Amino acid sequence: MLKGPLGFGSCQVVLTNCCKRRARRVRLNMNVEPRPKLMLSFGTQALVIGASLSAVAAMAHLACIVIGAPAYRFMGAGEKMARAVESGKIQPALVTLAVAGVLFAWAAYALSGAGAIGRLPFTKSALLVICAIYMGRAVAFPFLRPVFPYNSETFWLVSSGICALIALVHFYGLVSLWRTL
Repeated sequence: MLKGPLGFGSCQVVLTNCCKRRARRVRLNMNVEPRPKLMLSFGTQALVIGASLSAVAAMAHLACIVIGAPAYRFMGAGEKMARAVESGKIQPALVTLAVAGVLFAWAAYALSGAGAIGRLPFTKSALLVICAIYMGRAVAFPFLRPVFPYNSETFWLVSSGICALIALVHFYGLVSLWRTL
């Protein structure tokens, strides 16, 4: 029995030989059941969503490098960092690349925990640390505010809310899949 590329259905092929004016019919019967739909657990879905959010945050950091000083100001990097970008210094780009790299690594660990990619070393521990760092950033804004005095109250509330959301999504996925990690 032959299987089609999608694993189901039947197919009829007609081969024609123009020179001999003969046609022969070959019927390929592929009575194969359709593949079952993949059901992802809520924990797996949470880690995939968490990975996506981390990747989006990483891309937002990379966009700062491309756009320049206005993006650094908008993202809350502070006036000192924006002025360094305007003066052509490389340090802001290197720091931003490092942050983006860490965020992409966190996305990879979340995908590993979800089973979407191969198992990375220390996945369970890494996800626990990632959750703690995101939540730490979310609740530490009163202590970080004096270090970045140019950021508005709105910036701190919105960015801290985003970090808390990402932390909770990762944490839900981690707790749900704890025994399988």
